Amino acid sequence: MTPRDRRGYADARPDPAWPGGARLALNFAINIEEGSEYCAENGDPITDWALTESVGMDVGIKGRDLAAESMFDYGSRVGAWRLLRVFAERAMPFTAFACAQALEKTPELARAIAASKADICCHGWRWVKHWTLTEAEERDHIARAVESLKCTVGVAPTGWCCRYGPSENTRRLLVEHGGFLYDSDAYDDELPYWVQVADRPHLVVPYSLVTNDCKLSPGTINTAGEFFTLLRDAFDWLHAEGSGGIMSVGLHPRMVGHAARIGGLARFLDHVAAHGDSVWVTSREAIARHWMQRFPAPPA
Repeated sequence: MTPRDRRGYADARPDPAWPGGARLALNFAINIEEGSEYCAENGDPITDWALTESVGMDVGIKGRDLAAESMFDYGSRVGAWRLLRVFAERAMPFTAFACAQALEKTPELARAIAASKADICCHGWRWVKHWTLTEAEERDHIARAVESLKCTVGVAPTGWCCRYGPSENTRRLLVEHGGFLYDSDAYDDELPYWVQVADRPHLVVPYSLVTNDCKLSPGTINTAGEFFTLLRDAFDWLHAEGSGGIMSVGLHPRMVGHAARIGGLARFLDHVAAHGDSVWVTSREAIARHWMQRFPAPPA
């Protein structure tokens, strides 16, 4: 059983010493999932509803739901391109949380991601619940994802993050496969930390579902203004605190990519820009490499 660590750094949190003396590190993660979700096209008996205008965050109905499919398709047809423009206009970096199969089906988007120079955090070969896979299936998914992303974006992913959460085997299989600097299958801290996996050190760069546009799914927050307020309040607190925490902002093209919502993100990007070098807006790979240099892996 995977052990739980409730203590973490406790009252002895390390100083990350981010570049330029930044008070926090900020990472935007654009989740590219459309086309890799549960759907008839992929041979599944259900249609995914997750993070659409349908109900809730779980998978949806048995059989085919053409409305839900089209809500996913909006993300790759419209939302992703709007997000890319918003970041390009402000020259701000982001990490692509890329499902490999999604980019296989949208080669134009794969080329745009590659041209953006975004770092790649693999979001699985498909956007599925990894804890439902057998160990052999999961090992195969990891290998397929890496080879697929090499083809579509020209590089292997440097990080990994499952849909929602990993299986008991995921981290061990990532270390077994090799090539991953870190995984983000954790929500338990605002700083990276090392764990031992099969007697080898492995870096965890935690993620967040709080400062995430999953909050825009039905029944939570509803407007661009509310989304901006959520992000601004988290940013302002971390900036004032000055403890060097990481703020992870999760974005989904089929959610925040809509015209009714994108303005909240744009306002937040401009709010961040006004703080200059006191915030390190960066990639997840850069965060991992900085941590490895400042706090090298402990002996196995």
